[in-house]
Amino acid sequence: MKASTDRPARPRPDVRAARVRTATVFAVHGAVAGSFATRIPWIVDHLRISDGSLGVALLAPALGSLLAMPLASRLVHRFGGRAALRTLLGAWCLALLLPSLAPDVALLFAGLLVFGAAAGMADVVMNAAGVELEQALGRSVMASMHGMWGVGGLVASGAGSLAAATGVDARVHFAAAAAVLLCVGLYATQGVLDIRPRPGQQEPPRFALPPRSALAIGAVGFCAVFAEGASGNWSAVYLTSVAHASDGVAAGSYTGFACALALSRLLGDHVVRRIGVVNAVRLSGAVATIGLLLVVVARTPAPAICGFALVGIGVAVVLPLSFAAAGAAAVDTSRTIAGVATLTYTSNLLAPAVMGFVSDATSLPVSFALVALLTLSLVGTAAVLRPSGTPEKPAAT
Repeated sequence: MKASTDRPARPRPDVRAARVRTATVFAVHGAVAGSFATRIPWIVDHLRISDGSLGVALLAPALGSLLAMPLASRLVHRFGGRAALRTLLGAWCLALLLPSLAPDVALLFAGLLVFGAAAGMADVVMNAAGVELEQALGRSVMASMHGMWGVGGLVASGAGSLAAATGVDARVHFAAAAAVLLCVGLYATQGVLDIRPRPGQQEPPRFALPPRSALAIGAVGFCAVFAEGASGNWSAVYLTSVAHASDGVAAGSYTGFACALALSRLLGDHVVRRIGVVNAVRLSGAVATIGLLLVVVARTPAPAICGFALVGIGVAVVLPLSFAAAGAAAVDTSRTIAGVATLTYTSNLLAPAVMGFVSDATSLPVSFALVALLTLSLVGTAAVLRPSGTPEKPAAT
């Protein structure tokens, strides 16, 4: 019997291999972030700095990312995506050493500025590589790529927690982690799909501002990342101050939120393939809004924890799909992704501070009610992520 011609073509072997390598790149990037996060208390004790000084220092990674991400498209255009990713991911791994080697707050800020710059540029190029892979496969894979970032972060944070519990010096821990992640990262980048300028594409400026096509897509990502950042940074505080949970239960709520976020991203592509991008984002906005409303009315730990888990499930796929839409709609993929990344990084930077300001002026439940308005807006703006002129149709499985 003749085989059906409707069956999607099997991807080339190099494309199938590139999927594993690209997922590994995302995991390595997440592992560097997870390694750093677990040893912040060591840095505080080592430098004997105040909470205020630490807060200022922790602004540096976001600032470094925001300043450096617009440079990424120029590097991709000049050297190709694979070479740029290899260099930037390697720099990100090695930059992990800088915070532990800083002798004072000023150099800690400078080190974290470099740390964030490497992170942001590597983030742009690896997402561009993910979009290239998705287009080669002809189906959604970006959510699972971001899920692997979460897996890398969780594994590395577990290793970091073990190192902290056993009294390992952070300089030793970071040196070992950087060496391992550098080797894995360099190996993985050899197999990602390369990105080359398209015919007739002009070389971008050295500092490429976000194109207009990135603004609407970035606004969708902004809303999702704001909800993610607000929940991640304030869930434990909400549990203790509003839901009257113990410190242990409150700390566990963040772990549950992070696990829900990572697992939903790993499984999210299957949902996208079945119901399509726009419907997936609308469903995401509805689930996240329900979760936030549950948080707003919760005055005991159980419903609040369930609400934050629903937020993690709801916002999980929106950012990956925003990057995918940016890449699909662009002539210069890396520049448009850099624009979306700049807006979403800004959202992540603003979320904790805005939540604190609104909470001081009103209350923490009111703060989360306002976040619910942002996630509700995803239901109405989801169509922005559909490429122009393309009908909403689930991809073939």
